Amino acid sequence: MDRFEAIRTLLAAVDGGSLTAASRALRMPLPTVSRKVSELEAHLGTQLLVRTNRKLLLTDAGQAFVQASRRIMADLEEAERSAAGEYREPRGDLLVTAPIAFGRLHVLPVVLAFLHAYPRVDVRLVLTDAVVDLIDNHVDVAVRLGRLPDSGLVALRIGEVHRVTCASPAYLAAHGAPTTPAELAHHACLAFEGLQTSRSWRFAPGPDSGPVDFRPRLGVNTAEALIEAAASGLGIARLMSYQSAEAIRDGRLVPILRDYVPEAIPVHLVHAGLPLVPLKLRAFFDFALPGLKAAIATLPR
Repeated sequence: MDRFEAIRTLLAAVDGGSLTAASRALRMPLPTVSRKVSELEAHLGTQLLVRTNRKLLLTDAGQAFVQASRRIMADLEEAERSAAGEYREPRGDLLVTAPIAFGRLHVLPVVLAFLHAYPRVDVRLVLTDAVVDLIDNHVDVAVRLGRLPDSGLVALRIGEVHRVTCASPAYLAAHGAPTTPAELAHHACLAFEGLQTSRSWRFAPGPDSGPVDFRPRLGVNTAEALIEAAASGLGIARLMSYQSAEAIRDGRLVPILRDYVPEAIPVHLVHAGLPLVPLKLRAFFDFALPGLKAAIATLPR
């Protein structure tokens, strides 16, 4: 029995929640996955998993073994990186995650330029609005928007973004621009919402700052659709500064209520804080930080 292969199979099953998920992730036949886990349990002389119809459950012995196995596999990966020269020159693979819209607009251009500058580094860029666990998913660096909880992660601040309230020139010419948040009650508002409704906007602290409740004339679940609706003159929208920047530069949208801009949202590059940081990761930080800071500094507010 190849113990490392068996451990890798076990971890894939635990992370995926089933032997079938491990089979897909490892591109291994399901009977082979089941056999490797069973062989590992036989070798250890204890049951690691309880298999139910819906999911896998770890036994007490299984929980302890999985924790130890993750440390072992992490040490093995570090040894492989060192042997492959990742600590002598920028080379190897990087897994980067970022929010979808921000990543497409600002992280992707930085990654493309980085790849041209470092031909021996390959990058997998995953754009998702979910908060991804860096350790469990082996993520090298993540772009995070918002306040960060206390954790063992290392965060490098790259700037801040803002919520921008805006409307088209045609709408403002026809209906006038509100001078305080309270006046939004007399205007058509457009909401960024999906299955969950979002019908209240907060503004900077002040006597007339809100929260402002409204019934949207239109609710949509993508920034692109919200921009098009606002630019058509349908009503007033609120967008993140990186989402609205192009439409504002083009004159399709105009920022309003600029004296009531809500509290800024910080943006960080986050990594796990390894004792020995691979050169590929240091190179990415050195390359990405100036570019992202410059891009964020030009955003409207």
